[in-house]
Amino acid sequence: MTAFQPALTEEDLRRNLAAIRARIDAACARSGRDPQEVRLLPVSKTVEVERLRLAYAAGVREMGENKVQEAHGKWQAMREAMPDLRWCLIGHLQTNKAKFVAEFASEFHALDSLRVAQALDTRLQALGRSLDVLVQVNTSGEASKFGLEPAEVVPFVQALPAFGALKVRGLMTLAMHTTEEAQVRRCFVLLRQLRERLQQETAYGGAIAQLSMGMSGDFEWAVEEGSTTVRVGQAIFGARALPDSHYWPEGSAPA
Repeated sequence: MTAFQPALTEEDLRRNLAAIRARIDAACARSGRDPQEVRLLPVSKTVEVERLRLAYAAGVREMGENKVQEAHGKWQAMREAMPDLRWCLIGHLQTNKAKFVAEFASEFHALDSLRVAQALDTRLQALGRSLDVLVQVNTSGEASKFGLEPAEVVPFVQALPAFGALKVRGLMTLAMHTTEEAQVRRCFVLLRQLRERLQQETAYGGAIAQLSMGMSGDFEWAVEEGSTTVRVGQAIFGARALPDSHYWPEGSAPA
């Protein structure tokens, strides 16, 4: 496994961000894609506010977080000085936390429950806000992972127009936790195929364009398979002190 060195200065962060972007660009070149189609979402879970301020100085304008209360606390600490910093929730959400997400998040990448959709919609409507959402799909078949089964995705998305404050933009997945390239790519291909079905079989059509897939260990494969957002944490900020199981289900790959 790659040893991720901690990024402690603005220069460290600039260097890591540039290196990841160069790898994204190279993956696009190999697969005939425009690099502008691929967004790099820095995942800042467990990273303290002081280093997030350095990341902002290095050019970062959006952060991905897994745990709602951690993200909400960071937003409160940083919103006055950095009002243009966007927060994307990429972890599992319980209905009782929907009020926090509705207050501050710009995106939610892990929708897999109509109860959560209802809770978010109710809170957002009360605030006069809307929220971009991606539907999480379990493409690996691993019981440890959250997300809808592939067969559930089309009927689930067909039910979402009932929640007017939710703007459905695409799909998200965590690939199988393995170093076997073929198995990882299979997860990414399945998500892309599901997007194509949704574009044909739901009222959203081409509005469902985003594929949030690929993390620190597999984002280049994800880009080659069509990812539009890669979620990269440790390759930017360095290894985390807490185990991945604190933020992802057991057996998930590191972001």
